Amino acid sequence: MITRSGPPEVLEVQERPEPEPGPGQVKVRVRAAGINFADTMARQGLYPDAPKPPSVVGYEFAGELDSGERVLGGCRFGGYAEYVVADRANVMPLPERWSFEQGAAMPVNYATAWAGLVRYGNVQEGERVLLQAAAGGVGIAATQVAKLRGAEVYGTASASKHEAIRGFGVDHAIDYRDEDFLKAVRRIAGAKQPLDLVMDAVGGASFGKSFSLLRPGGRLVCFGASAVTSGERRSLPQALKTMARTRIFHPMPLMSESKSVVGLNMLTLWDSKGSLDEYLEALRPLAEDGSLRPVVAKAFPLEEGPAAHRYIAERKNVGKVVLTL
Repeated sequence: MITRSGPPEVLEVQERPEPEPGPGQVKVRVRAAGINFADTMARQGLYPDAPKPPSVVGYEFAGELDSGERVLGGCRFGGYAEYVVADRANVMPLPERWSFEQGAAMPVNYATAWAGLVRYGNVQEGERVLLQAAAGGVGIAATQVAKLRGAEVYGTASASKHEAIRGFGVDHAIDYRDEDFLKAVRRIAGAKQPLDLVMDAVGGASFGKSFSLLRPGGRLVCFGASAVTSGERRSLPQALKTMARTRIFHPMPLMSESKSVVGLNMLTLWDSKGSLDEYLEALRPLAEDGSLRPVVAKAFPLEEGPAAHRYIAERKNVGKVVLTL
């Protein structure tokens, strides 16, 4: 439970009645639950779509049905729990070779990567793609998807993670702490506007820099704003500073430069369409044949939820962080 807005310690394990499924729903015995950046923002009181505390968050899970079938899926919050209720359309079989932890790392990250790169970004073979935060859950998922589509991948991460992200498929690793990523991309590519597509969840000044790297026909997919947070607690000055540095995109220059900016919020799409099945169905054969394989950075027992959130805040993870039950 998020008992109140605050640091990781506001997360507490509490007893609550088991949820009961309604029409078209299933109840799943959760074995692993994925942690997303939205969860950490909700804990800090910075995620307006989250339920007000006290509340249970968590968008994705892997576990077992009463029949014993192993499944993974997405839920409209409630994933950090022993049992979760989800719409049947948002649940799919867990691939045979996958662990529960890997299953919990799949729905949100890979749906986001697929939506950003394929559905809206329309990435093509031979195009150049920049992935911000390439060592995170979405970053690794996006790397795998981009390489499957034949793209050349630039990825930002701290230097200690470069070997790992190259192993996942990043062609050009950039240390955003040591060098301005805008200058680094131009140096590597030898061009002022070398990119066709950027996936950016950093926000603030990063959106403008990412956009400036796009050639005509390029697409910027904005799907988060990690720069609004600093450390474990909410910082309104930091959030306001980030918003003030965020570029405003006007239609006339976009037309003139023939570039596009896409805002991507998976929860909004989920609510609008009623399910994630559009993305899960596209991803399912790739998961089953081994083309996609989630990377789990670390698994924490449910009662160590505060430590898991702190691990993410300290940016230690390469891959997905999950809770296990």
